[in-house]
Amino acid sequence: MTDDSSADMNFSGALQRLGESDPNAAAVKAKEELDRLDSVTLNIAVTGEAGAGKSSFINALRDLSDEDENSAPTGLTETTKKATMYTHPTKPNVRLWDLPGIGTPNFKANQYLKDVKFETYDFFIIISSVRFKENDVYLAKEIQKKQKRFYFVRNKIDNDICSVANGKINEQQLLCAIREDCYRNLKEVGNPKVFLISSFDLRKYDFENLVGTLESELSDQKGFALVQSVPVYSLAMLEKKKALLEKFIWLAALASSACTLVPNQFISLITDKAILIVYLIGCHYALGLNEKSLKQLSERTNKPVSLLKLAIKSPVSLAVLDRMRISPMAKPVKSLEDLLDSKNLAVNVQNTADAFRNSHANLTRALNEMIKDMRQVLQVAGLDE
Repeated sequence: MTDDSSADMNFSGALQRLGESDPNAAAVKAKEELDRLDSVTLNIAVTGEAGAGKSSFINALRDLSDEDENSAPTGLTETTKKATMYTHPTKPNVRLWDLPGIGTPNFKANQYLKDVKFETYDFFIIISSVRFKENDVYLAKEIQKKQKRFYFVRNKIDNDICSVANGKINEQQLLCAIREDCYRNLKEVGNPKVFLISSFDLRKYDFENLVGTLESELSDQKGFALVQSVPVYSLAMLEKKKALLEKFIWLAALASSACTLVPNQFISLITDKAILIVYLIGCHYALGLNEKSLKQLSERTNKPVSLLKLAIKSPVSLAVLDRMRISPMAKPVKSLEDLLDSKNLAVNVQNTADAFRNSHANLTRALNEMIKDMRQVLQVAGLDE
C-alpha cells in the first residue's frame, strides 16, 4: 500500500491500490488487509540502566500511571530481572518489553542480545536519565551490526528543568546543552537519533518527534499500530492520529462493500454493520474517547472525568462510549446499530461501487465528529495550546 491519503479516494483508485480489477475480489482482499492491519504485532524493546525511567516510559506509552494495577514496577534499583512483556491496554498487539540493563551481573555485555532474544523485537529504545555510557554505545553498535533500528531517549528532562529553574541558564539553553552532551557521548555510533522526553508530560520536548520518526521508519501496518496506541495529550498528536485514521478509511469502506455480494439480504446487512462498527470502535479508542483514557486524562490534568465527558457531544462518540460501558449512561443514547441505519451507513445495495462510496463518505463524517469531540475534551483539559 502507498502513503496516499484516502480523503478523495474513489472506487477505481481503491481497486488499483489493491492490484485488482474485479470489484468482488478487491472487496474480499480489502477485508483480509483490514484484518492484518488490526492484528499486526509490534514488539518494542526498552532497555537502559537502573533508575533511567524505563518502566515509567513504558507506562506512559501504555497510558498508565506508575501506580496503576497493571503498570510496570518502578524503582531506583534494577527491578527488571528478565525480559518482561507489557501489552497495551487497548491495542494488545502492541507489546512493550522491559529489558534488564546491559552489563548487569546476569546480563553480560557480550551475551546481552542473545540472552534477551534479540530477534523478538522490531526496534530498540535505549534510555538514560543522566548521560549515555560505554555499555549503551556498545549495545547500539551490536544492534547496528545486526541491522535493526535503535533510538536513544534521554529521559527525565523535567527533573533537569526543575533543577535550574532559578538559575542563570534558560530552558532552551539547557535542552541544547543536554542534547550536545548526548551526541558527544554517542559519537562512536555515527549519527545517533536522540530524543529528549519526560515520561510524565508527553506533550513537551521530543516525544512527538520520536513517534513521528518511529512511524516513518516502520511498515505501514506497524506504524498504524504504533500511532493508534499512543495517548492523546495534545492537538498535534490528535491531528497525527486523524491523518492516519483517514488514510485507512478506504479499506474499511471497501471491506464492508464485500457484504453486498452475499445473496441473503439479512446476512448482508448484519455483516456490513459489523465491519463498520469495529472500525468506528477502533477509532474511538485510538482517539482516547474511551472510559479508561478519559479517566487517565482526568488524573493527569486534575480535571473531573465527568467534566471531560460533557465535552463529548456527537451521537457516534456517545454510542460507542455507551456500548463499552459496564453500566448504561444516565441519559439514553442511540445505539451504534440504530445510528448506522438512520445515517444510512449500512444499506443493502447491489452495486459494490455504490456501497464503497456510501460507506467511505459516512465513515469520514463519523471520524470528523469524533475528532471534534476530542478537540473539545482537550480544551476542557487545558491541553488545546
